[in-house]
Amino acid sequence: MFNNKIFRKQQLKFMLLNLIAFTVIFTIFGFIIFGQVQRTLYSHADEELLLIKERFTDDVGVKFKLPSGEAGDLSPKERKGDGPNPRILIIHWGHDGNILNKGEIGTLLYENYLQDYELDKSGMDEITATTINELYHFRYILFEDTNKQDDVAYTQLLINVDAEQTIISNFVKLVTICSVIFIILSISASFILSKKMMKPIIHSWNKQAEFVEDASHELRTPLTIIQNKLELLLRSPQEKIADKFENIALSLSETRRLTKLTSDLLTLARADSGETELTLETVHVDTFLQNVCVPYQEIAESQEKHFWLNLKCPIDMKADKARLHQLLVILIDNALKYTSEHDSIGVTTYVEDQKVVIEVSDTGMGIKEEYLPYIFDRFYREDKARSRETGGVGLGLSIAKWIVEKHRGTIKVMKNQQTGTTFIIKLPK
Repeated sequence: MFNNKIFRKQQLKFMLLNLIAFTVIFTIFGFIIFGQVQRTLYSHADEELLLIKERFTDDVGVKFKLPSGEAGDLSPKERKGDGPNPRILIIHWGHDGNILNKGEIGTLLYENYLQDYELDKSGMDEITATTINELYHFRYILFEDTNKQDDVAYTQLLINVDAEQTIISNFVKLVTICSVIFIILSISASFILSKKMMKPIIHSWNKQAEFVEDASHELRTPLTIIQNKLELLLRSPQEKIADKFENIALSLSETRRLTKLTSDLLTLARADSGETELTLETVHVDTFLQNVCVPYQEIAESQEKHFWLNLKCPIDMKADKARLHQLLVILIDNALKYTSEHDSIGVTTYVEDQKVVIEVSDTGMGIKEEYLPYIFDRFYREDKARSRETGGVGLGLSIAKWIVEKHRGTIKVMKNQQTGTTFIIKLPK
């Protein structure tokens, strides 16, 4: 129950972080798009205003006359580019702040829209946005008139941007609707992502809890046996060692088992933390395996088992000799443990798909089909009672898998057609 509360709290935290990240990204993206759209829409209008201002302040010509020559002789491009944009409204202001060109503007336009319009000199020579009658949107630029021969003090160029403003308003509505949809999708996506992010955490947590529980159990058993035997020895301090030989031998056996378990746990702990690095060197595959297998051939003969070699990989490869030796010892030792008299154990090497293949097979008791996917799990034992008899704790194959993966290889186990198992290791050259 407590763990579930921690997991839910962490998942909620991940969900909020994902939601904040999505929101920040979308907000920044929205502002960039909105600013770009607004700039693009107004850029042409602003360019028109600046162009007309230049022509007004140019001493050469301010009346927008056609170039010399007959109009019919001009190209459409020349006729089109000579006059101001029809959307532009030109207002001449006097020194008293009155409009001087009412006639040019038009009586209807002036009386309906510009009669109450006042001169605002706060934004001289700058493009400014304004609204007339709180309905029509314009952008304008106001500048001083350079012609001293007339009564014009200021000239104001206005361009209507109602179309642009409508597009921007619709775009704002669209962004608002998209934002609502995005928030809903972000919540859903954040929930799904946080749930997926929690899966490996929960899995690791459960594996760690299981690992600690199994390790505690494995450590407790030999410690209990050693403690009991030592207590029995203390009860009869006058006895001879020969009389207590069994107790002492069992204590030593459990001590060795405890030492091996501690060493295996330390190896896996270093593997998990990434502290252990391989020392790669050139290894002649067949020669190396031949040397590793020699003592086990003698052990097999003493147990009336047949140990055979079929080495067909006379090449060199890069590997960590110590770890590769440990890998082979684990697999061969397992084969010896789970085979009986007259069973056979074999080691085969060959090259396949540019990889070194090592097979360790036996004709022993084998592994049930349903247990094959789990044999590389830590502390996993198909028959715990039998494993305890043979001294196994279920860590050897986990270490073997780590060694193979550290060498960028693969390891798998297959059930033999008749009886026993075969471990197949593939390592890069």
